[in-house]
Amino acid sequence: MPRLINPATGDLVREVPDAMPEDIARALMLATAAQPAWARLPLADRLSRIAVFRGLVAAAVEPLACTLTIDMGKPITQARAEVVAVLDRIDFFLARAATVLAPRELLRDEAGGLVERLSHEPIGVIANISAWNYPWFVGANVFIPALIAGNAVLYKPSEHATQTGLAIAAMMHQAGVPREIFVALPGSAETGANLIAQPVDGVFFTGSWRTGQAIATTVGPSMARLQLELGGKDPVYVAEDVDVAVAAASTADGAFYNAGQSCCSVERIYVHHSVHDAFVASFVATVRGFVVGEPDDDRTYIGPIAREAHLGHLAAQVADARRKGATMLCGGGRIDRPGWWFQPTVFTGVDHSMELMREETFGPLIGIQSVRDDTEARALMADTAYGLTAGVYCRDAQRAEAILGGLDVGTAYWNCCDRVSPRLPWSGRRHSGVGCTLSDAGILAFAQPKAWHLRRG
Repeated sequence: MPRLINPATGDLVREVPDAMPEDIARALMLATAAQPAWARLPLADRLSRIAVFRGLVAAAVEPLACTLTIDMGKPITQARAEVVAVLDRIDFFLARAATVLAPRELLRDEAGGLVERLSHEPIGVIANISAWNYPWFVGANVFIPALIAGNAVLYKPSEHATQTGLAIAAMMHQAGVPREIFVALPGSAETGANLIAQPVDGVFFTGSWRTGQAIATTVGPSMARLQLELGGKDPVYVAEDVDVAVAAASTADGAFYNAGQSCCSVERIYVHHSVHDAFVASFVATVRGFVVGEPDDDRTYIGPIAREAHLGHLAAQVADARRKGATMLCGGGRIDRPGWWFQPTVFTGVDHSMELMREETFGPLIGIQSVRDDTEARALMADTAYGLTAGVYCRDAQRAEAILGGLDVGTAYWNCCDRVSPRLPWSGRRHSGVGCTLSDAGILAFAQPKAWHLRRG
């Protein structure tokens, strides 16, 4: 039976049995039988149940935040912020779904007796393998619009956020979403593999590129709808005309928020040589000021790493950077205390021969590289297999847009970073994924269009 461990202490929290293959097969059978009736409900009815769910979440912010903190070690202020902010995302879906999903008449030819109409139908039963780092944000981006559009959802919460996933399911059912329509299937990676092996109508996965690649190989022959939200190696360029202290504080937050465990965390920084030293000094001072402490303490900014196994990955990137000549300015290893802790770590003198500047880090570890000019910065920013986000800090919007416009990324930032809006699509390119969530496009991701050609007889 899987053991849920508190990453801040290493203590056992509880044991939750994995959903077995027979459990998953039964859930699919029941969901397949129940989904057509759910889809036939008036959209207003489905929206009203999601609105009730939203109210339940709003009324339980503090206990839900505490559960998230115990699940994966997120500092309580950041856990609280995630639960509160997800309400805005739900509000967006509630406000936009009726308009986005409404049938539209695109042509009415009275003389020829022809009408062209577009409608949208649900995909059917979707498998949602969700993430641990932002289980509310990432999960709600999928299961909220999926349910609104009339789909059934077989939801596998991450094994590192199981209690949060079970709480979400309980509130869905309390809100009136049938148990057969939203089913939580807790378990390990093996449970996820068993789920995507089922003949579902769609698979929506958030996680690493390597796992996403394996899922694509498995799901491809079935021709099921496939969406993959994968990782990034997100770059930022700091130009010479910035307010150095402001840019350093912003990028340090972008790199170390949630202990760097965000898909869109700043993972590599390029700084114009003329302000490099001043930027680095301000950046390191900011990082040294971050409070590393118990995640249930409001003063804590950096908590533990959510996955014990990932500590070895971080240590390997540190060792590789040091071996190849980088300069370590702070941090560098595990913190000697119970649980899974890693020091906030900053390197300079880095280059693209180092794993730190090429492979996804997903932790409180960053490299800062000096560059000659915009041309070199843009070339280095583009030197990656990933394509999630990129940012530029400078005073001139046209300059920033010229740099960002030439980068193959789904999201571009000017004088900000590590930001997601429900009104804009969240998408990755190349190794960062396929498809998108959020925005109107993120609602249509859970529907399939039907074209109507109607001629009067």
